[in-house]
Amino acid sequence: MKLTEAQIKDRLEDFPDWEYEDNAIHTSLEFENFREVFSTMTRIAFEAERLQHHPDWSNVYNELSITLTTHDHGGVTENDFELAAAIEDILNA
Repeated sequence: MKLTEAQIKDRLEDFPDWEYEDNAIHTSLEFENFREVFSTMTRIAFEAERLQHHPDWSNVYNELSITLTTHDHGGVTENDFELAAAIEDILNA
């Protein structure tokens, strides 16, 4: 079920590096080099497959932009926050 804007803003308190815009949550990350960002993307891809929820993302050299939304529901759902939490776990490992 699509979350309300108030619910999203409340949940984002646990995700200080993420922001809500255009019916999605977003983060931008910078890494040491391309190999580091690609390695992280690979780990995120395995988690996304496990959760059956996939990010919209783009990578340019050492930068990674991630957007999470649930297209079937037309906005942000708990699935997006579940994947965001998994991404944060990977980044903090």
